[in-house]
Amino acid sequence: MVVSEVFIELSIIIIIAIAVTVITKLLRQPLIIGYILTGILVSPYFLDIVHSKDAISTFAEIGVALLLFMVGLNLNPKIIKDVGKVSLITGVGQVLFTSLIGFFIARLLGFSTLVSVYIAVAVSFSSTIIIMKLLSDKGDIETLYGRISVGFLIVQDIIAILILMVISSLSNRVGMSSIDFDTFLRGIVLVVLIITLGFYFLPKLTIHIAKSQEFLLLFSVGWALALASLFFHLGFSMEVGALLAGVVLSTSPYRYEIVSKMKPLRDFFIIMFFILLGSQMVFANISQFVIPIIIFSVFILFGNPLIVILLMGFLGYTKRNSFLAGLTVAQISEFSLILIALGVKVGHLTNEILSVVTVIGLITMAGSTYFILYGNKIYQVLSPYLGILERKGKKVDEHRYQKDHAYDIILFGYDRIGFSLLESFNKIRKKFLVVDYNPETITNLAKSGIDCIYGDASDSEMLNELNFKKARMVISTIHDVETNLLLTHKIRESNKNTIIIVVSHQIDEALRLYNEGATYVILPHFLGGNYTSTMIERYGLNINKFLKDKVKHIEHLKNRKSAGHEHPSHR
Repeated sequence: MVVSEVFIELSIIIIIAIAVTVITKLLRQPLIIGYILTGILVSPYFLDIVHSKDAISTFAEIGVALLLFMVGLNLNPKIIKDVGKVSLITGVGQVLFTSLIGFFIARLLGFSTLVSVYIAVAVSFSSTIIIMKLLSDKGDIETLYGRISVGFLIVQDIIAILILMVISSLSNRVGMSSIDFDTFLRGIVLVVLIITLGFYFLPKLTIHIAKSQEFLLLFSVGWALALASLFFHLGFSMEVGALLAGVVLSTSPYRYEIVSKMKPLRDFFIIMFFILLGSQMVFANISQFVIPIIIFSVFILFGNPLIVILLMGFLGYTKRNSFLAGLTVAQISEFSLILIALGVKVGHLTNEILSVVTVIGLITMAGSTYFILYGNKIYQVLSPYLGILERKGKKVDEHRYQKDHAYDIILFGYDRIGFSLLESFNKIRKKFLVVDYNPETITNLAKSGIDCIYGDASDSEMLNELNFKKARMVISTIHDVETNLLLTHKIRESNKNTIIIVVSHQIDEALRLYNEGATYVILPHFLGGNYTSTMIERYGLNINKFLKDKVKHIEHLKNRKSAGHEHPSHR
């Protein structure tokens, strides 16, 4: 095909993708859904635009390689030991139980053994990209349930590496007995060799490479594609090589720079993969798979969360953390689609199965997005019925380090603002309690002898346990307006005279908080300008007074740095 025709075709596809993803964003859905829908629109069933499949397939292969390379970058083996028992058990347990149940469902629906195995494995993995994005948007990455969710995502990704290696050791014959164990063993030896050399050699090499940011980007792309090509040449899949390339570089001190520089490149090429995936969907016989699509979608949306809730409940976690962590697994992942596409490529699956799993992916990704975004509200409705899934007795995630029942001041969210506030609380000699949803923060505060408890201000049940009647001041450093409105409402129900100080980043939200009863609303973006103007009015043009303030500020910044506050946290 003429190069200019390929260029025009890709331009039209990208323009259509922009229009579709605008609608997707308005519906607060992951962009992956928009990309797949774009592929369906440009397929022969609708606009029939895709003719240069070879070019798009090449872009798609690069996109998958870069995606898995960046997944590997986040699989730092040093982090695995910090994942904890709960992440390991829930990660392995959820994959195991979902795969077993999924396999029996597929067999009961009439699928062959091999197809059932593929479908069962595909529905057992959750989307790292979607979960991380949504948790980040909610500001819940540092919460206990957020950490557990990230933990079992890491466990799932490690399992994914092994599965990809098994698939790439299969021959083009469709039987599971066709595993080439010699090839598989050679792959294991190759993996161990590359990891060993990479961990001892690459981190030192990247220190010199990173002196040039452009060279660091070029080296990272070259390393990813080189290992992907090497594995393909040796009879494995490119996906395994790209994933391993990321794992090996994950110990580099510059992995965050690599991730930030490669993300736009990855995003462009991965768009092509999902568009190609959508364009390859077969709708001629899709009607006969309606029942399987519905059954598997319901199983993933409700069965997967239930498995995680039961596992965490058995381990002694509160029903709230178990429920919110469970909601994060209510979808299949981009890896699931890559796995099925790989099965089609090696001749184990047909395009009909790819279409079935893709539709399941669209349904579950859309549904789980709303589950995660509105998880707190859903929990409030279902909370009375979740007690049966919770183990009786003391919970492992109830961190309470408090001596009294009544406090003069209650601070929600230690974070960066709270660091300065505690100094003031001590100066005025008032009893105060800190409430924070980061378990590590609570542990550190407890070690310093500060009264504190682990909790989330959006949890009505936890708020009901606090004694607001005796509190003379309540401060929230949380930026979420709905949480602050809930908190203000709860306080005003108990005490009309409590001083309520909250944080907001929008003027309209600040006015709304004032109308609901807040005493003072901090707007950080304006606070710096107000303070600077006050300094000018107080000091005039006297440089000595500014220098005295400078000395105090430097000392304050050093104290913050020693506390781990390298930069402001915006949640």
